[in-house]
Amino acid sequence: MAYDEDLVNRLRELLAAERGIDEKRMFGGLAFLINGNMAVAASGGGGLMVRVPPEDTAALVARAHVEPMIMAGRETRGWIRVEDPGMRTKRQLESWVTRGIDYARSLPPK
Repeated sequence: MAYDEDLVNRLRELLAAERGIDEKRMFGGLAFLINGNMAVAASGGGGLMVRVPPEDTAALVARAHVEPMIMAGRETRGWIRVEDPGMRTKRQLESWVTRGIDYARSLPPK
């Protein structure tokens, strides 16, 4: 499955004013990196991948339309997947994007 172009355009709109943003094709999707650290991605498997503090992962996956990120059959702490109903509105998407950006900015630049 290819990533959602509409979601990519929505992400670009939200990230237009941010400094240090790069786009990179990764894991079948399109990732948005802040100073070399992945913040969010339009996933090739559908939905939005969001980078979060690992200690917040369990609380976030308890929310509706949020699930753990599974890679190579294992849950990846510090990453979540938000399904389409959890980011339908601009406000919903902006909340997730802000969370991913804030965490990526807290990491040392690569």
